[in-house]
Amino acid sequence: MSLQKIRKSSGEPDEFEASVAQELLNLEMTSTELKGSLRDLFITAAKEVDCGGGRKAIILYVPYKLLKSFNKIQQRLVRELEKKFSGRHVLIVAQRTILGKSYTRSQKTKGPRPRSRTLTAVQDAILEDLCYPTEIVGKRTRCKVDGRRILKVYLDSKDQANVETRVDTFAAVYNKLTNKQVSFYFK
Repeated sequence: MSLQKIRKSSGEPDEFEASVAQELLNLEMTSTELKGSLRDLFITAAKEVDCGGGRKAIILYVPYKLLKSFNKIQQRLVRELEKKFSGRHVLIVAQRTILGKSYTRSQKTKGPRPRSRTLTAVQDAILEDLCYPTEIVGKRTRCKVDGRRILKVYLDSKDQANVETRVDTFAAVYNKLTNKQVSFYFK
């Protein structure tokens, strides 16, 4: 029954993904405010990430086409899921494709690789997804003397009260997904 809330392109969902899908189904059945909006939505994967300090976060991967629908109910959905999975932050990220530099199209469709499928575009989009609904107002890349690069991300200060506790989770999850160091500030 819970398998209708998770659709993997290959293989069966593991135990953790099945439990997340079951919670989504339970929310659809019990919550009156989320019932209509959750009916057509599903996830493609779920992953638990260790954020250090004994904290964990749950990443829900959703199809790119359904991201806007998830964003409409994201605050309520995340609040409910965080109640169910106590002590863990829940983040929603779209499932995106990265195409290599040597990508060649089929004979039918000509043209270069789309900008939205490049590595940097996908990594920027992941950062936007993690921070949603807070808006990113600026980015700076700090190059240290030893060659390390740290991305400074400036978030909108009007959401500071809601987001301040989650900033460390954002940084840890972004580092896990992209291997890039990031630090968040409010402006």
